[in-house]
Amino acid sequence: MKLSRGMSVFLVAFGVWSWVIWPTFLRNIWKDPRSWADGPTPFFTVHLVLVIASLVFGTVIGVLGARGLLALKRR
Repeated sequence: MKLSRGMSVFLVAFGVWSWVIWPTFLRNIWKDPRSWADGPTPFFTVHLVLVIASLVFGTVIGVLGARGLLALKRR
């Protein structure tokens, strides 16, 4: 599969955006009183899984974009 330069840049930007947004979201959830009651609550656990999945997907998407840019440079 070949990615255009524009699509590759978009994918890299999406990956970076994921790493900017989701850690901030996790910090806010961490501070929320609903997250802790004698340990992590289901509210916290659900949001933690959401953050982890989003960071994994964002990383994979960003890597695909970076590989697309590198492939364009090699041509």
